[in-house]
Amino acid sequence: MGHNKRQLWMAAVAALILAVTALSLWAPPGPALTAFGDLAFLALLLVATGVMTRNAVSMPRFRAFWLLMALGCLLWAISAGFWAYYEVWLRRDLPDPSSGDVILFLHVVPLMAAVALRPHRLHGDRPVSFGTLNFLMLLVWWVCLYAFIVFPDEYVVLHPIYSSNYNLLYLLENLVLLLILGLSATSSGGAWRRIYWNFLTASALYTLSSETINAAIDRGQYHTGSIYDVPLLVAAGWMVWVALLAHRLPLEENRSPAPASRWMDVAPRMAMLAILSLPLLGLWALFLDPEDEKLRNFRILVTLVATLGLGLFVLVRQFLLDRRLIRLLRESRRSYERLERLQSQLVQREKLTALSQLVAGAAHEINHPLTSILSYSELLAANPALQDEQVSLAHKIGQQARRTRDLVSDLLSFAQQSPAEKALVDLPSVLQRALQVHEVAMRGKNIRVEISFEDNLPRIWGNSNQLLRAFLHLIENAVDALEEVGGGSLFIVASRENDDVLVRVADTGPGMPDPGRVFDPFYTTKPVGKGTGLGLSATYGVVQDHLGEVSCYNRPEGGAVFVLRFAVACEAAAAKAAQF
Repeated sequence: MGHNKRQLWMAAVAALILAVTALSLWAPPGPALTAFGDLAFLALLLVATGVMTRNAVSMPRFRAFWLLMALGCLLWAISAGFWAYYEVWLRRDLPDPSSGDVILFLHVVPLMAAVALRPHRLHGDRPVSFGTLNFLMLLVWWVCLYAFIVFPDEYVVLHPIYSSNYNLLYLLENLVLLLILGLSATSSGGAWRRIYWNFLTASALYTLSSETINAAIDRGQYHTGSIYDVPLLVAAGWMVWVALLAHRLPLEENRSPAPASRWMDVAPRMAMLAILSLPLLGLWALFLDPEDEKLRNFRILVTLVATLGLGLFVLVRQFLLDRRLIRLLRESRRSYERLERLQSQLVQREKLTALSQLVAGAAHEINHPLTSILSYSELLAANPALQDEQVSLAHKIGQQARRTRDLVSDLLSFAQQSPAEKALVDLPSVLQRALQVHEVAMRGKNIRVEISFEDNLPRIWGNSNQLLRAFLHLIENAVDALEEVGGGSLFIVASRENDDVLVRVADTGPGMPDPGRVFDPFYTTKPVGKGTGLGLSATYGVVQDHLGEVSCYNRPEGGAVFVLRFAVACEAAAAKAAQF
């Protein structure tokens, strides 16, 4: 609402209050004054309800707060409507007792529940169901108090004392609301402090006006439209002004984190006090109630029904809390597992980076004397003057030199890994090429290959040569493991999972002694002279360069499984672009 419209609304409210004040001072009591007083008060409450409802629609973060405030004002307006119906339409006094008294009494409960939500605090993603249960528990408790204290003398056995009991209980209810507003006002800041203090002032003025009117009714000095109604109208107009004011204040910017210990939510504490008070009410009715048996039995019945209702709400709340706790535990476990994977990936990446820097320089230095050793050993072995034993030793020197040369070549290949040019890659095609390379090596070794590629598998963003080298290492390891046990099955599966493409390479071999170390440089389970322990480390580096994940575990029935996870092309491209 614009500033001019807001000023116009407030001017109209002020004019209405001034008109009621003038009429209450100079107009004689009569139907016209009564109608003007009743309808003016009802109109202000309906406006307050409408403005708070509009705030609930326009402020989704505080919707529960404003909806409860609007509900409280609506119940208040319904109670005022009873007065208008009897005094204006029927032109007779409100019946005593009146069913409108119950609605007037209950209108404070939504206001208390709204403030007890403490919207000025950042509570995180708190389920709406808990706030609803707290409100219902408070509502049941106040209804129980009304039925326990007022209702027996009002409807069970009519007794004039019900009026004074009603006034005292209604005063207690309003004082509790003022207490909650005061606590919220002192613990908040900024715009929310201003909102709370204004609501507190309006509620205090209404409480004072209500008690003054009740005293005037008891003395027989009150009539609708009298001067006693002016503070009541001012309180209702103040509610309208606060609701209009909240629409332009930066409420979201003035929220603060909820403290962990001292300031807990008010509503759960009030609900807990409500539950604890019911046994005390029941004991009083059973042993100390001076009324006759009919009233005492009615109060005991009210206590039992309220206990049953609140107990049901407690069970529902505990059930929801247990479900939420289980969900939080699962999320914590997943977060912990993701953290562990991230830590292991960081450690592994640091290892590979440090090792790459080391071997890049050392390999070049070793390669030059190694070439000389290999050349001289070949020349020495070709010398006809040497004896057979000396020729054999020369061949062994050459053999070890060639093995060292292969190791240096692997080191250089590992150390010189760098981001290569990437394009859209079809993983099933790369896997087929890797299998074709090892097809000859698997012949005659009793190895059965089973492949399963999902139809219409999306492509990924990567380098086909690097991925081919990674898959060659994985298949080679699986073939070596199956060869150790005399054959078996090799499974290669490619499928989509959400926005990722998963590749699983599994075998029925002996498995890995320590799956957590398979990607460490120089870690190998192969016999001496058959592996350098750098193949899986290089595979890990390729997967990391493709912004993917790779893991290893042993199958329960035997054999190792390698799982590679790559983002589909659009996600991978977006993630890569976000890094630059």
